[in-house]
Amino acid sequence: MPSYSDNIIRNASGLIPMVIEQTSRGERSYDIYSRLLKERIIFLLGEVEDHMANLVVAQLLFLESENPEKDISLYINSPGGVVTAGLAIYDTMQFIKPDVSTLCIGQAASAAALLLCAGAEGKRFCLPNSRVMIHQPLGGYRGQATDIEIHARETLAVRERLNNIMAKHTKKTPDQIMRDTERDNFMSATQAMEYGLIDKVLYDRQVAGHSTDL
Repeated sequence: MPSYSDNIIRNASGLIPMVIEQTSRGERSYDIYSRLLKERIIFLLGEVEDHMANLVVAQLLFLESENPEKDISLYINSPGGVVTAGLAIYDTMQFIKPDVSTLCIGQAASAAALLLCAGAEGKRFCLPNSRVMIHQPLGGYRGQATDIEIHARETLAVRERLNNIMAKHTKKTPDQIMRDTERDNFMSATQAMEYGLIDKVLYDRQVAGHSTDL
């Protein structure tokens, strides 16, 4: 099975930097993402799909087992993707004991925007030039009329569930979330803060409040 680093490489379509550290047993090399995982930093990069979600969930559970009291930082740069994969990550974030701090670098759209706003209260951030986009779930199905009707009902049920989740984390009503996600709704970092998707726009390291100095 591909490693987390292999998945990052595939998404980035390039080589991954290595970090060399001196230890009592000599030099040890890490790929940069594994090294940052030691500092309790997880990256959510590229499309949200089942394989990527499984890797993020595994890392969240591993870091909880390492220290259930220390915050985990989730860095997000994603256009979104599969709803069920996003919900797998969401449920794990809510399930584990450590607070999960979220930080958008680049973009957080669709399912990724849901994960951004699902961070621990007071610990949800965007960098100043990040973009956030929320919308209703997309669906499409071909087949018999009865099956199309079944899938349409499922899409509506999923939309209602997503609206309730986002309402919980933004302190807005589900009806307002439904209206605001009727079409693609793009926001700047400041607009995302005003909407309640994040708590603060970070302009420098001093106010980050993250769990690491890296």
